[in-house]
Amino acid sequence: MSPSPSPSSYTVRVAGDLGDREACFAVRKEVFVVEQRVPEDLEYDACDADAVHVLAVREDGRPLGAGRLLHGEAAAAKNGGEAGVGSLGRLAVVRAARGLGVGAALVRGIEDAARARGLTGVDLHAQTHALGFYERLGYVAYGEEFPDAGIPHRAMRRSF
Repeated sequence: MSPSPSPSSYTVRVAGDLGDREACFAVRKEVFVVEQRVPEDLEYDACDADAVHVLAVREDGRPLGAGRLLHGEAAAAKNGGEAGVGSLGRLAVVRAARGLGVGAALVRGIEDAARARGLTGVDLHAQTHALGFYERLGYVAYGEEFPDAGIPHRAMRRSF
């Protein structure tokens, strides 16, 4: 069994090639499809093609977490049509890396990618059990709870 990663033994980067994107999809499959039993046909969508994917990897290259940023029309479709606001989604951290700050580092990496594209904020749909995590990162919940893939969610936003 390999040792657990320490907080300083990983990096977060924008997925730069096909291998990075495949690693992002593998993390999402492990967390959402296998652990949370989200149907695979709901987990992957047409937005993946143009999304900015962000990946957390250990020093040895093992993927620890992933997330994506939608921008432009894809983000507007998720956030009610508001221009200039990105949509953070599909944030996932493998079980062995939870509690090490990987999720927060991924969120900050996605926010950096949003700023680099001239966006003024990020919207997201948080699983209700994760509301506190996002609130600690400066996100504010709004609207009513709603189901997504059978899991309760709330919309949240952080402006820059």
